[in-house]
Order: sequence, then structure tokens, then C-alpha cells
Amino acid sequence: MKGYRDLVIWQRAMGLAEATYRVTRGFPSDERFGLTSQARRAAVSVAANIAEGYGRGTRPAYVSFVRIAQGSLKELETHLMLAERIGLCPEGATAELLTEADELGRMVRTLLTRLSPKP
Repeated sequence: MKGYRDLVIWQRAMGLAEATYRVTRGFPSDERFGLTSQARRAAVSVAANIAEGYGRGTRPAYVSFVRIAQGSLKELETHLMLAERIGLCPEGATAELLTEADELGRMVRTLLTRLSPKP
């Protein structure tokens, strides 16, 4: 492995961020500084924190940043669910994103388990 860009988890997080941008393009313009911005920032944060943690070069730092990515992922899920509940996007429009977020969440938990010290 040459770097964080080779990590499948980072690649999947980037794909989720791209998909989030596509979905939020359809949000009303008056949400540009509201839920649109929040969902996009949370989505970008997942991939960015995985990359930053990897780049720090220490296991404790990596674990810390992966945990931040995990929190951002939950934040994104909440923004997407709320967007659908309040009618910013059609019902079912976020289903694929939420499925991907769930799968990515499992990958994050697996990574955290692998990074944790063994007793």
C-alpha cells in the first residue's frame, strides 16, 4: 500500500461524498447555508479524517481521526434522514446513500477493531 488513496475505506468515503453532493444539488436554494452545507461538510469529513489520520503516522492519532470520521458519518446519516423527512428530497431519494453509509460504518468499526491494541 502506497498511501491512504489505496484504502478501500477512503475510496468508498469519497464515493459517498460525491453522491451526497449530487443529491444535495436538488435541495432548495434557501437551504444552501443550512442542510445542504451541513450534509456536504459531514460527507467530506469522513474521507478527510480517514486521510488525515493515516497521514499523522501514529496509531493513536489514526484511531482518533477514524473515530471522528465515524461521528461525521452518523452526522451525515442524520442530515439525510432529516432532509427526506422535511421534504427537501423525494421519499426514497436517500435510501442508497444511507445503505452506503451503513456499509461504510461497518468498515469503520472493523478498521477501529484492527487498529486497537491486542491484549
